[in-house]
Amino acid sequence: MNPLLKSIFSANFVFATLRVTTPILFPAIGVAITSLSGSVNIALEGIMLVSAFTGVVVSAFTGSLWLALIFGILAGVGMAALLGYFHLNLKADIIIAAIALNMFASGITVFLTYIFAHDKGTTSSLKSLVFPSVKIPIIDKIPVIGRMFSGLNILTYVALISVIVFYYLIYKTPLGLRIRAVGQNPDAAESVGVDVKKVKMYSLLLSGFFGALGGLYLSMGYVSWFSRDMTAGRGFIAIAAASIGGNLPLGTFFGSLLFGIVNTLAIFLATLKVPSELIQMIPYVTTVLVLAVYAIQKSVRSGGEE
Repeated sequence: MNPLLKSIFSANFVFATLRVTTPILFPAIGVAITSLSGSVNIALEGIMLVSAFTGVVVSAFTGSLWLALIFGILAGVGMAALLGYFHLNLKADIIIAAIALNMFASGITVFLTYIFAHDKGTTSSLKSLVFPSVKIPIIDKIPVIGRMFSGLNILTYVALISVIVFYYLIYKTPLGLRIRAVGQNPDAAESVGVDVKKVKMYSLLLSGFFGALGGLYLSMGYVSWFSRDMTAGRGFIAIAAASIGGNLPLGTFFGSLLFGIVNTLAIFLATLKVPSELIQMIPYVTTVLVLAVYAIQKSVRSGGEE
């Protein structure tokens, strides 16, 4: 069998795909929640960066994984709150405000990396903690299945569980009902007493929470350090993943998984004699193609309904 095909149809490929999907799935859930409320949060790139940096620095200076988790999440939620304040209170355009926050996050993390680690590129000089990997009892003993699904980082399992939490939140709670109502018709929702501004803020804060987990995984699960702009467009890829999944729980998961597979394929191609420039462009080309197909299908459906 071809070496590449042999690698793809292996337990290691599935294991790697789940690892790579994690930092896309977290922000994709955040994007989906805000999209359902009628406000798309494209600041996930910046939220992930700030949380990734905060987690590394807090863990390095306190030696506490819990404090790193708490402060990392607070940093992400704080960024989302700032976006909500600009958009909902100051009436700034949410897209422009989000772009500004992304640029701010990129710059401030480089500056603070130099302050704390005396390096503008990475915090490798700091001794950061990492989130542990977890072996699942019983499943771990099953020959092939164990190699696929056991031994992953704990945040990967949290990401998978988050899909269920997302479903329950949106379809089984009063807040989820309000989020969907505000997204579909804010005027109608307001007419029955729903505080539209508050609901939109809640959805942005939730997106900050999930985005923060994605950032923390990147710097304390995927690797064990923070590096400049380490999100590498994952926040934007998450928007594509949520969009092609219709902002629905299962759809968002499969959309994220699609990009996880593509990224993993690029990693496996790196072991072959394929130009690195070609490998690096694969995830981004796939994003553009998937969004183009999605836009065409949506346009066709809209035309059919008319």
